[in-house]
Amino acid sequence: MRLLASGRPLGVLVREGSRYTAASAVALALDFGVYVSLIRLAEVSYLLAAPVGFAVGLAAVYTLSVRWVFQDRRLASARLEFTIFALIGLAGMALNQGALFVGVEWLRLSYEAAKFVSAGIVFCFNFGARKLLLFTPRA
Repeated sequence: MRLLASGRPLGVLVREGSRYTAASAVALALDFGVYVSLIRLAEVSYLLAAPVGFAVGLAAVYTLSVRWVFQDRRLASARLEFTIFALIGLAGMALNQGALFVGVEWLRLSYEAAKFVSAGIVFCFNFGARKLLLFTPRA
C-alpha cells in the first residue's frame, strides 16, 4: 500500500479526488445551467451571470463535500469550515471571472467554451486548497 507524506493511504486521496470530481460535476451542471439561463433567457451579462451560477454551485459542492466526499475534517466548527470553504470559493470565483474574461474577450471563445476552460482551472485550485486547508486529519 502506497502512503502519502502524511502517512495516509494513497487510495484515500484517489477516492476523495474521484468523489470530488463527481460532486464538482453536479455543482458545475447547476452552475452552468444558471449561467446559461441567465444569459440566454434573462439577457443578463455573462460577467453578472457567472457569480450567480457560481454561488449555486458552491452551495451544492459544499454539501456534497462534507456529506460524501471527504473522510476527514480539520475544523470542529462547521461555521468556520464553511467560511473558509466559501473564501476558497471566492478565490476560485476570481479565477473563474479572469478565465472567462480572457476566454471570451481575448481568445474569442464562446461563453460556453470559456466556462468549461475556466471550470478545469477552478476545479484544480478548489480541490487542492480545500483538501489541504479543510479536509485533512486534525493535527
